[in-house]
Amino acid sequence: MNQYMQIAVNEAKKGMQSGAGGPFGAVIVCDGQIIAQGHNEVIETNDPTAHAEIVVIRKAAAKLGRFDLSDCEIYSSCQPCPMCFAAIHWAKMKKLYYACTKEDARNIGFDDDFIYDVIKGKAAREQVASVQIDRNQSLEPFEIWQDMAKKVQY
Repeated sequence: MNQYMQIAVNEAKKGMQSGAGGPFGAVIVCDGQIIAQGHNEVIETNDPTAHAEIVVIRKAAAKLGRFDLSDCEIYSSCQPCPMCFAAIHWAKMKKLYYACTKEDARNIGFDDDFIYDVIKGKAAREQVASVQIDRNQSLEPFEIWQDMAKKVQY
């Protein structure tokens, strides 16, 4: 087994055994060095976003002092859910390695199919009603951002 994936799997076991959360672990590596490792902490923190991938992205960004992790790779013990997959993209990582599949996760009760269906516009029903309000009054921060972006290169 790949050494980094072994660490991700060990993190998944560690998180479950401590009661922190579900059976998921992840590791972020940069230039052959482990930057961050962690596991699902949803139960421990009562944070529904504390999936293993989110936990390690937060740790890596804090450790490196930047949100651009494009020179890093992530190893996940399972194919990431839609939230985590999006976060990996937002962090600009170029490579994701995963072990178990979303089907494996579904088989033990972690089913993300309803989210994929909502994203694809194929959901029989939506769990969350989305209602747009107050757009015009809420554009001001966007305008300020555009003005700032002209002055500063990110």
